[in-house]
Amino acid sequence: MTVRIRDFVITKQDWIFSVVCYDLGEEEVKCLLRYIPDDRGERVAERGRYRKLDFDEAYEFLGRHCPEYVKGGMQMVPKEDIKEILRPEEELPLIAEREEQAQTIFELLGNRIPRDMIGITGSYLCGLNSEFSDLDFVLYGLPNFNIAREVIEAAVEEGILVEINDAVWRRIYIKRQPELSYNSFVAHEQRKKNRGAIGNTYLDILYTRDREEIKQLDMRNYEIGERIGYAKITAEVKDASFSFDNPAIYEIEHPEISKVLSFTHTYAGQALAGEKIEARGVIERTKHELRLVVGTTRDAKGEWIRSLSLQKSIIPD
Repeated sequence: MTVRIRDFVITKQDWIFSVVCYDLGEEEVKCLLRYIPDDRGERVAERGRYRKLDFDEAYEFLGRHCPEYVKGGMQMVPKEDIKEILRPEEELPLIAEREEQAQTIFELLGNRIPRDMIGITGSYLCGLNSEFSDLDFVLYGLPNFNIAREVIEAAVEEGILVEINDAVWRRIYIKRQPELSYNSFVAHEQRKKNRGAIGNTYLDILYTRDREEIKQLDMRNYEIGERIGYAKITAEVKDASFSFDNPAIYEIEHPEISKVLSFTHTYAGQALAGEKIEARGVIERTKHELRLVVGTTRDAKGEWIRSLSLQKSIIPD
């Protein structure tokens, strides 16, 4: 049994979890509980009626009903408890048959990208989407992800997709609550070119390593380091190839810190190679290196990554 980030798994209790880490060969999978069966739940699918849990509710629920699934502050599901894996690339063709907007985006991307390298995650993946659900597409492999960004940008210019307006950006900003000004947040996000809208539905393009890229995983990025304390640094980014991954990886030029890792989606794709960044997070020492980790808490309060190179062109709020 092998899973990838952005897969969903269903346990023997019929709990639905999103997978938040690549399979590192362990007996447990790092996950986040998203949906539980509930006769009064607001989400309905062929498999039954469910209730969606937010981040804190998920931990509270597991604390009451299955505390052994929480270890070191992370949700860990034993592989032996998983009865079904929902894979984005396998489910998308079926979902597109019944969801018109998903079909439109699938065809748009599929004109330039192999269709078996495109998937859909989030509530659509488990059939629990509502009329207000976002479309979260997954692209496997860096070349395909970068092509998808080009496709989305062109589709917005051609009017096939709609550019995200200020009202939506403000909704996203309030939801994320980043340690950036509003104008700075939007400037960083717009440059990523991985978002848009189709009708009134928000669209997000997400990256996941393909099978060959998974072989390149550096296990040092997944070691649990010794926390030294908070720090703010400035550094030049040497390599941002995997800045849209989870964790987002920024190799940097710095006298002590070798890289910045971000475990929050807000700071994925935040800077380009050759740019100077400012980052604040927790310094961790491992057997191999000192690194700065951003996103050590759910809301990443007091933690951020900003491109100082981009910041020069941003109008203050």
